[in-house]
Amino acid sequence: MPLEVEKIRKDFPILSTVTNGKPLVYLDSAATSQKPRQVINAVSKHYRKNNANIHRGIYKLAEDATAQYIKSKETVARFVGAESYRNVVYFRSTTEAINAVARAWGDANVGKGDRVLITEMEHHSNIVPWQMLAKRKGAVLDYAKLADGKFINREDFAAKLAMRPKIVAFAHVSNVLGTINNAAEMTKLAHEAGATVLIDGAQAVPHMPINLSEIGADFYAFSGHKMLGPSGIGVLYGQEEILDAMEPFHGGGDMIRSVDFQESTWNELPWKFEAGTQNIEGAIGLMAAVKYLKKLGMENVREHEKTLTSYALDKLGEAGVTVYGPDKTEIDRRAGVIAFSMKDAHAHDIAQILDSEGVAIRSGHHCAMPLVTKILNEPAVPRMSFYIYNTHAEIDTAVAALGKVKEVLRISS
Repeated sequence: MPLEVEKIRKDFPILSTVTNGKPLVYLDSAATSQKPRQVINAVSKHYRKNNANIHRGIYKLAEDATAQYIKSKETVARFVGAESYRNVVYFRSTTEAINAVARAWGDANVGKGDRVLITEMEHHSNIVPWQMLAKRKGAVLDYAKLADGKFINREDFAAKLAMRPKIVAFAHVSNVLGTINNAAEMTKLAHEAGATVLIDGAQAVPHMPINLSEIGADFYAFSGHKMLGPSGIGVLYGQEEILDAMEPFHGGGDMIRSVDFQESTWNELPWKFEAGTQNIEGAIGLMAAVKYLKKLGMENVREHEKTLTSYALDKLGEAGVTVYGPDKTEIDRRAGVIAFSMKDAHAHDIAQILDSEGVAIRSGHHCAMPLVTKILNEPAVPRMSFYIYNTHAEIDTAVAALGKVKEVLRISS
């Protein structure tokens, strides 16, 4: 069922903003999504009516806050096909979730000479923690290469798996190329090679149906702020037996069962990984965001973005820019993210000129510096990214603004 985009847009107060005298065209949802009033109201309601610390008080306000926090985890678990809320750990972000695995699981399971396998399309959040682990433990960090600057090279991936890595970590969706990796197939191959699997799902969960029981990964991480939720709340899904065996990443209150002067014992899952006062309002807001997306239907969200992306690829092609990632014939393997470049125009100039026309896009290396500078061979690239509230007319506005770039920079066609 097609999304009722004009109706959806009325739920987002920020979309009525005027920027530089022009109506805001927000095309940077891959960086962070805008928030509907349902999420804003849920956070506000928590502070107005239910604000108390969780797991600590036996008075009604604290019990209500605790119940809502647990309900948030249950809602998120069902949304992504997790077995139970016990598999759902809240961190600040996808980044912190991956760091937790690299520390708590990696330090215990990766030793000198062991191999860690990631890919050339990764976000820094899925590179730097593994670099740090490799340095701490004397391990070897390998990268699966890309084919044609679009997809993971299957032969190279298989060859790297043959070296028996301890862990394989990869993005479900590239935040630069828009490439959608076959997460279930890659997980299966990695498991057959004896590896544990972590998937960065930050660009996947907001935009398409996800069923973790079908994907089969050992760890899967994503962020609330990219899926209509508040900042400061991220999710780590982990297989229960693996989480049970892991030591905590943080220490402090609430993650303990008992504390003595010399020894402590840990709380049950998922609480043993959540030290101190958590982002309670973030969890409440994330629950509201999940309910909003579930009501829309993730299949419908995905179809809307495919339509927008296909249209944008056509329009950008007519504008004569270079587009990176899968092309229109490969739209089933492409998310609503388009990085591009223009001859004789720096990415930052493009973004600034588009901003003068009311169009918000991102420019830079998008926290994927090796991919942009080494594989795409660009110092930076501008990027448009789409979500449930974007329209074809907004794409027309953005592409028309590229004409302004040529005019201002005096670029001949």
